[in-house]
Amino acid sequence: MDGEELTEQETALYDRQIRVWGADAQRRLSKSHILVYGIKGTVAEFCKNIVLAGVGSLTLVDDRLVTEEALSANFLILPDDNLFQGKTLAEVCCDSLKEFNPMVRVSVEKGDISTFGVEFFEKFDVVVISCCALAKKKLINQKCRKLSKRVAFYTVDCRGSCGEIFVDLQNYKYSKKKLEENIDCQLEYPSFEEAISVPWRALPRRVSKLYFAMRVIEGFEDVEDRNPGETSIADLPGVVKLRKDLCQTNSLNESQIPNALLERLLIGTREYPPVCAIIGGILGQEVIKAISGKGDPLKNFFFFDAMDGKGLIEDISDP
Repeated sequence: MDGEELTEQETALYDRQIRVWGADAQRRLSKSHILVYGIKGTVAEFCKNIVLAGVGSLTLVDDRLVTEEALSANFLILPDDNLFQGKTLAEVCCDSLKEFNPMVRVSVEKGDISTFGVEFFEKFDVVVISCCALAKKKLINQKCRKLSKRVAFYTVDCRGSCGEIFVDLQNYKYSKKKLEENIDCQLEYPSFEEAISVPWRALPRRVSKLYFAMRVIEGFEDVEDRNPGETSIADLPGVVKLRKDLCQTNSLNESQIPNALLERLLIGTREYPPVCAIIGGILGQEVIKAISGKGDPLKNFFFFDAMDGKGLIEDISDP
């Protein structure tokens, strides 16, 4: 992979990008293979960004059929019933993405990703998981970590006006510029399971309230065997009870997870296109950084709340 140069066609097409991040970064991008599971509005934005940036290939996995709700935030689905009748989300989005950049190979893989063997993930440099239950996130991350090669793993979750990205780059080496000098850096990342297992009492006092709220909602869906987004305001009593139990176990004041925030996450089953654009943009930027090995990567959670317009990075690792 490292020995292959950019073709004349690639150099011409990506000329502007090469001027920004250099030919070496573009070459790495052009040889990279990305796997995406679960396609909603945020992931559609991400896919558009990396296809335009010129990754080598993009494989989509999502066997759900297209619904009216999917149209609200996923611009890859054209609002014409005849175009997507009987097609899966992955198939419809694949057709649209091919038109963004014919030089990127976009394909569809069918099946339940949790049943795919470890060797399946070896074909990829980056795995992005969305619309995914807690147990499945842990399982896919574990499979990526069992490989001899380093596979970058990301989860992304957008609920109404709020969004979360988790990053696991394992043992990651990269370079960054300081003044006129290139500095070699190294970061150790915990797995998703390790990160969310860090006791709340061990976390810094000013950790984002969204971190705790997302864990409560995620935990509620896990206990109730629900898929992400299969909640409503009617579930608030059960969610509040779980919050109380978790806060008691972790010696955390319940005021750190306000009712108003939990309510917004419960009713925010639809994604807001502006929030999708922001979260999808950040995720695309982070994946490009991880592939190119240039620039400080995010470690290891990113939160965005449209109510205050703030994006926060939280490093949730064993102290």
